[in-house]
Amino acid sequence: MAQEKRTALVTGATSGIGLAVAELLGALNHKVYVGARKADNVAATVKALQDKGLDAAGTTVDVRSGDDVRTFVQAAVDCFGTVDVLVNNAGRSGGGVTADITDELWQDVIETNLNSVFRMTREVLNAGGMRKKNRGRIINIASTAGKQGVVLGAPYSASKHGVVGFTKALGNELAPTGITVNAVCPGYVETPMAQRVRQGYADAWQTTEEAILEKFQAKIPLGRYSTPQEVAGLVGYLASDTAASITSQALNVCGGLGNF
Repeated sequence: MAQEKRTALVTGATSGIGLAVAELLGALNHKVYVGARKADNVAATVKALQDKGLDAAGTTVDVRSGDDVRTFVQAAVDCFGTVDVLVNNAGRSGGGVTADITDELWQDVIETNLNSVFRMTREVLNAGGMRKKNRGRIINIASTAGKQGVVLGAPYSASKHGVVGFTKALGNELAPTGITVNAVCPGYVETPMAQRVRQGYADAWQTTEEAILEKFQAKIPLGRYSTPQEVAGLVGYLASDTAASITSQALNVCGGLGNF
């Protein structure tokens, strides 16, 4: 039996994993409402999704802003009705020598990667209608860095550990309601952010981006980076009715990089 058409909210949806998630959920019969910071990118993404025949809309959102989050969720509700699936994907990299990290960098990474997940989730549970319906899927894009320490990545790793902890706590809290909460933990995924990260390590270690790529690939048992579509595949499964008994989990998509 086909699953009824539901509304999925995806943040950071104009490139990389977020875009792949929006495309897949749209293809799986979801109405997709996308958000990101830049209006031009949101408009181009919505048009591209609609050109594929998908039911899509979206608007700008800075997930660091409580006002923006409230406006974004209300816009999705006004457009498509209650929110059934939330994918907290928006995030940023950030790190360096820990003794040299500024308060501003640390706070921005935590705001973008962790505090935003709390704010967006709270708004969707309330204004988005999940609590009233006692049904829903909350899927947080964490990282294998949320399960282990990453050299020169203390802010990022701390933020993603927080996302994993939040996921497990909220999943247990909401389990009796039928709302599931899970984290997807990518390892190395070939995205624009991954390129920026490699360049950052190349600068820090005074080598080339190509050398960093070889070094990172050598750590992956599969021998290559994952693709955004492979990460999106797990998100699509967790959003489905079949995944109704999976909650409070942090599941890796990493080519064997982390078997924990």
